[in-house]
Amino acid sequence: MEKSSQDKKTGSRSLLPTDLASAKSRARMLFVVAAFLSLIASVVLFFSGDENEGIFVGLWVPSILALGALLAPSGEN
Repeated sequence: MEKSSQDKKTGSRSLLPTDLASAKSRARMLFVVAAFLSLIASVVLFFSGDENEGIFVGLWVPSILALGALLAPSGEN
């Protein structure tokens, strides 16, 4: 009881475990979407004649996925 009144005074909202899991899930999905868009862009660049740029953008995919694994871990053991 006292904690909720303390939260009302400070204006902070404590996150429930389900809210935190939902936020992590959205963050992981954002990284997957960014990696997929990078893959599509690299294929388009590669087959449009810009092979070097396509390879360069294609190298972003594992980097984006690694950053996502670092910043938004799944929490599964």
